[in-house]
Amino acid sequence: MGAAHTPVMPRECLEALSPREGGVYLDCTAGLGGHSEAMLESGGQVICLDRDAAALEHCKARLARFGNRAAYLHGNYSDLDKLLDGEGIGLLDGILMDCGVSSMQLDTPERGFSYRSAAPLDMRMDQTQSLTAAEVVNEWEYRRLVRILYDYGEERYAPQLARGIIAARPITAADELTEAITESMPARGRREAQHPARRTFQAIRIAVNGELDALEEALPKAIGRLKPGGRLAVISFHSLEDRIVKRVFAEAAKGCDCPPSFPACVCGKVPAVKSIGRFFPSRLEAEHNPRSASAVLRVAEKTA
Repeated sequence: MGAAHTPVMPRECLEALSPREGGVYLDCTAGLGGHSEAMLESGGQVICLDRDAAALEHCKARLARFGNRAAYLHGNYSDLDKLLDGEGIGLLDGILMDCGVSSMQLDTPERGFSYRSAAPLDMRMDQTQSLTAAEVVNEWEYRRLVRILYDYGEERYAPQLARGIIAARPITAADELTEAITESMPARGRREAQHPARRTFQAIRIAVNGELDALEEALPKAIGRLKPGGRLAVISFHSLEDRIVKRVFAEAAKGCDCPPSFPACVCGKVPAVKSIGRFFPSRLEAEHNPRSASAVLRVAEKTA
């Protein structure tokens, strides 16, 4: 489907998870099925999970040749325990999470994810949910807008942009929002290499989809769902996601929590995982698939 639909760091993900015959693996963000396909070609079974029903249908078509070695679940990976329990699926040999917005969502103008389109303000990954970007942009009050622009977009011009958005209401399309942001951005901000609307669109998208809360909730569940020796591989695309992954992995890798003054451990806590490492796309991949340029892959292995 072209470079935009190429999975990010497929070789590194396969090396991290080492799919094998008889193994069962979960792709928490199956999208169009690129990573799932690579895992299925290496052996084993893959459970393809995605909160975007449209993407999951594309995934099913792509993976039809693998028959019942591929299974499909519609839902948020923050609910992975409930979803897997509902299908009678137990512990897993490996889990992959590819965070953030998918190529299909960005490349489908009517979904409203791209600041270059004239599409309605939607930005829902799961189109069954009620909250849309239109509600955030047109109904959220000033302080709430500023907070998400700071927290989710790391936007230093958050106050100016929030005032500009409110002044431009009602805003019905993505390109109208882009215009309001660009007009409100100080000249020095407009001279930056990245598009002036990029951070704001990221912030609104994260708020609409609850992305960071979902990741925070999903990671401990994923660790708990692994067999000893099973691995969790997580690809993040910006520092907000990566900080969460790094912290959760570090907490899970800690053992005893007892104060240093205790002569012996009484908490009995042992590490749940060990870190395998942090990986980045090759220069060649970043050139051929620009979406991968900011990606970070962190891998942890379940301890016995």
